[in-house]
Amino acid sequence: MAGVRDVAAYILSQRGPMTAMKLQKLVYYSQAWHLVWEEEPLFTERIEAWANGPVIRELYREHRQRWELQSGEKLGGDPSRLTDSERETVNIVLGAYGDKAAHWLSELTHSEAPWKDARTSAGLDDGQRGDAEITRASMYEYYDSLTSEAAEEV
Repeated sequence: MAGVRDVAAYILSQRGPMTAMKLQKLVYYSQAWHLVWEEEPLFTERIEAWANGPVIRELYREHRQRWELQSGEKLGGDPSRLTDSERETVNIVLGAYGDKAAHWLSELTHSEAPWKDARTSAGLDDGQRGDAEITRASMYEYYDSLTSEAAEEV
């Protein structure tokens, strides 16, 4: 299993320079969809419902106080550690979300149940700092329901 730093390094190797916020959101969506498609986590690190959306603290420590990250940055990770199925998940996520702006991705996460529910359960208001966990179970349940809805529409 890859670590969050490995996933981040892979995303940067595939997409090039991006803001730290955008990287956090792409890593989050990679985890969410890997849970749904493979029924296992992509990485084990905890995801927290920060004011600007989902954040993985271990990854944040690698890019703290930096606005933009460059292509080829490893952030303490190794992109070659991803398995074929892990790379496939990330590539699909990059195809779906990779061209979106960081702010758009942040707003999207704010409209979705895993982030909202984690913050509500912790009693956090909009903009309030907090480290409530977005559980894998809540991510799986929500994003899997999106695939069920799509299947019903076909």
